Amino acid sequence: MKLRTQNDRSDSRRTLKQRESPTVMQPNSNEQGAHAGNGLSLTLQPELLTKTPAAGATVVHDSGEVRLPISSGPGESGGGPSSRRSRANSHGHSHSHSHGHNRPQHHMHTESEPEQGDSELESGEASTSFSELRYLFRWLQKSLPFLVILSAKLVIQHALGLTVGVGLFTTFLYVNKNIQTQVFLQDRHLKLQCIWLLFFLVSSTLLLYYTFFTETLYHCLIFLSPTIEPMGFWEVLWAVGINNFILKFLFMGIKCLILLLPSSLVTYRAQGRWLMLTEELGQVYQAMAPVPLWFRYLVTYQEVDGTPALTLGVLLALVYLILKLLGLYGQWSSLLKTVRIFLKGEHTGMAATRGQCNEAGDICPICQGEYREPRALLCQHIFCDECIALWFNREKSCPLCRTVITEKVYKWRDGATSPHLQIY
Repeated sequence: MKLRTQNDRSDSRRTLKQRESPTVMQPNSNEQGAHAGNGLSLTLQPELLTKTPAAGATVVHDSGEVRLPISSGPGESGGGPSSRRSRANSHGHSHSHSHGHNRPQHHMHTESEPEQGDSELESGEASTSFSELRYLFRWLQKSLPFLVILSAKLVIQHALGLTVGVGLFTTFLYVNKNIQTQVFLQDRHLKLQCIWLLFFLVSSTLLLYYTFFTETLYHCLIFLSPTIEPMGFWEVLWAVGINNFILKFLFMGIKCLILLLPSSLVTYRAQGRWLMLTEELGQVYQAMAPVPLWFRYLVTYQEVDGTPALTLGVLLALVYLILKLLGLYGQWSSLLKTVRIFLKGEHTGMAATRGQCNEAGDICPICQGEYREPRALLCQHIFCDECIALWFNREKSCPLCRTVITEKVYKWRDGATSPHLQIY
């Protein structure tokens, strides 16, 4: 009888365990109150499977739930339902709390993604440009011996032309600097220095024409083509460059002659107007001199088979003439303004009276000395005639109040020659 009673108790415990084993931890309070026994199983969503380590056999149902059976220890058998209920509630609360915190973080992460993408794009572009520069540097480093050999070949092949070009350029710099110095000295300039500069320019020009006498480079001065054969691109470019330097030397020689004139015939202010007019005429002449050479070269354009392509050549020559006329129009307007100033004089002001000088303090604001031939500008500020004339070589306004006095900067009155090489 006792044995049967024990068997009944063991069967009731087994059935009770079987009933408790499918218990699932759910937020529903009705199901949590029905759990009892030593076994406990947790229902996990598939997305949390990777975060929760398995502690036993894992059971996956068709509904997508994963159940992990957790067996309690021997000491946890007594008072099990209440303790397990509190644990389930606390776990559910922490699980929901963690989800509540994870949602704004995910939102912040999605907002920061475009900024991270922009920074990655910028860093990618910078690294790409840096890599391109590095490849270019490596290419130059590898190609440097070949470039040196090629440059040496070109120098040897055109040694005479390069030597002539360097010599003409250094001559231009030397004479241009000395002419400006002599103009700055005004009445104290050295006549002998001007004679030396004139002789140096004439001798350099004659030596050049004598060296290349067979090419008849002097024909370029009168808008004729030289006898250089063949008249290719490099030959035309060299002839145009040589002719441009010779024209600069010609007008620089005229400036030396102006400086040699006595001050009784040409005053300092009139001397500046002559120098300005000379430079403007020289620039117009230099712009017109290359036209016949380039026109002839463009018209006689050669095709691949050697026959002259007159149609294409004439078209290119017409486009060149149109561009040249547009450039000459601007230079012609500047020349007309200079001629107007040369004939009518500079209306920058009038001679200042003694009373005006006393009111100004009898001190020139530019040279900080006593007035020498004081001149009152249109704004009634008084300066020395020489000081304000030098000022207007670079500016158009009053040195004190910045009132515009002239419509044109008289930048060539100091005897300077434009270093611009007119090659087209």
